Amino acid sequence: MGGKVSWWRDAAIYQVYLRSFADGDGDGIGDIAGLESRLGYLRELGVDALWINPWYASPMNDGGYDVADYRAIDPSFGTLADAGRLIGAAHRFGLRIIVDLVPNHTSDRHPWFQQALRDGPGSPARERFHFRDETNNWQSRFGGPAWSQVEDSQWYLHLFDSSQPDLNWEHPEVRAEFRSILRFWLDRGVDGFRIDVAARLVKQAGLPDKRGRFDVVPTFADADEEPDKDRPEVHEIYRDWRLILGEYGPDRVFVGEIWVRDPDRFARYLRPDELHTAFNFEFLKCAWEAGAFRDVIDRTLATHAKVGAPPTWVLSNHDVTRHVTRYGRERSAFLKREHGVPTDLALGTRRARSAALLSMALPGGVYVYQGDELGLPEVFDLPDESREDPVFRRTGGLDLGRDGCRVPLPWGGDEPPFAFGEGGSWLPQPPEWRRLTAARQLGDTDSMLSLYRLALRIRRSEPALGDGEMRWLDGEPGVLAFERDPGFACVVNLTGHDVDLPEGTPLLASTRLDEAVAGRAKLPPDAAVWLRTPDRG
Repeated sequence: MGGKVSWWRDAAIYQVYLRSFADGDGDGIGDIAGLESRLGYLRELGVDALWINPWYASPMNDGGYDVADYRAIDPSFGTLADAGRLIGAAHRFGLRIIVDLVPNHTSDRHPWFQQALRDGPGSPARERFHFRDETNNWQSRFGGPAWSQVEDSQWYLHLFDSSQPDLNWEHPEVRAEFRSILRFWLDRGVDGFRIDVAARLVKQAGLPDKRGRFDVVPTFADADEEPDKDRPEVHEIYRDWRLILGEYGPDRVFVGEIWVRDPDRFARYLRPDELHTAFNFEFLKCAWEAGAFRDVIDRTLATHAKVGAPPTWVLSNHDVTRHVTRYGRERSAFLKREHGVPTDLALGTRRARSAALLSMALPGGVYVYQGDELGLPEVFDLPDESREDPVFRRTGGLDLGRDGCRVPLPWGGDEPPFAFGEGGSWLPQPPEWRRLTAARQLGDTDSMLSLYRLALRIRRSEPALGDGEMRWLDGEPGVLAFERDPGFACVVNLTGHDVDLPEGTPLLASTRLDEAVAGRAKLPPDAAVWLRTPDRG
């Protein structure tokens, strides 16, 4: 990549959903020991850092995003000592560790909430949360009302599941507690934090009703500037946290989960004294259309340039339908989870290969959700009794939830659990995943895994890639083509026919280019290529 910059400005970061990555103790649940055993795989994949979803002590009503103790590891994952060993081992492999921080809400089993239930209305303990005698019209992000009643008739706010009471960020003890939590993990060597629900910590004073219709489940495209979202006071929190991070040197990083569409409001989170980077959800949601991609890319670069922050490029994560599936549908944009929609997985896989090359060639950093590198599709036919996502329960099964993108990884073998562990897997794996195991793909130079490994290797060594600038090349409608200096171009064909390539030598393509095609300088539909271009200096 280009000249020396802060590592996080162009890092390739791999998201580890710990429960589903690898099982080291044979209980069917992924854990720290399983992750440590696969660090070599991740190093060879070519990523720079790991973002680990919540590993804290939790009742697991929402996959660990309901935290009962922020300073303890859940026993299903291991111990605090195991976490320390993992951090050290990852660093020896050249991998940095980013841990998930969940500041919007706790678990209802958290000692603070349990004390609030015991102490009753009007108690100081209840002031750390949002207890009220009357409710408003807010809806849970997981379906149903955002309020639940306790035995003494008061109600508490939970923007997500009823097991996740929202904290009151106007309370000084809440702010002091999270300063302490940050230091606890920084002292143990973590390299940064991914901040969950980063735009929703602060609520409008008085918790007023929202305007509009709120008898439906909110979507990923709901409005900004709501009384429970993107309040100006939230920036005070991140400026305070940035000072703490600075005490530990320049290489620690904050990554925000910020579902805010307005570019100017989004950019405020990335000012030099707040968060370092944020997930680019507009890119993730984008339809497989050249014009849509170009608009998102242009807006992203312009938005980040205003504050000098690096963009990030994200295709999937633990909350959305996997992009192999999305790209195989007639409507490929992601606004909400859709089930029972006709899907051409072969088409989706071709497009996913091209999208990987596109995302890795753009300026800034890139994220890989576990299983992206294997080309895993969404799993829809899970038995109801195996589903654990509270979205499924709170919507009465109308929304199947997110379990389908969280099915444990297939590592090897011909039958489930595909070397995930010796004790099965907490969600069943499709038998057809035998074709997608890491072991099988490592032996196939045309596999998705081989493509990712080679692309990440080139990305790391290529001076033109990573942080920096790009410029669009002229081309026919339906084609994305851009250059990066020195001497690199990326071309993605989103038309239905072969297209001419600009002058250059192919470095890597999403599909095999035989001599005849390469000689004619043509790129097939739904394909992408990286080119070494002539020096124009």
